[in-house]
Amino acid sequence: MNVKFRFISDPGHGWLEVPISFVRAMGIASKVSPYSYLKGDMAYLEEDCDAYLLLQELKRQNINYELDEVYQDPTPIRRYARFAA
Repeated sequence: MNVKFRFISDPGHGWLEVPISFVRAMGIASKVSPYSYLKGDMAYLEEDCDAYLLLQELKRQNINYELDEVYQDPTPIRRYARFAA
């Protein structure tokens, strides 16, 4: 299996854009911190802990991934709702 995500960054931080359903399917939703965000059916996993948590789970399950990197200055992500499982 191969999955593809966008990694969105601004001058201060970065987030991995992932469908919420995928976060739940990977079994990590209850472990995601409030430093990640939600909008619509997408989660924006902060780069330091939550994105790493997902990437480690993908590795554990032998799922390959690709990242498309996007730079946004300013990014609207910080105005989205906080992640809550």
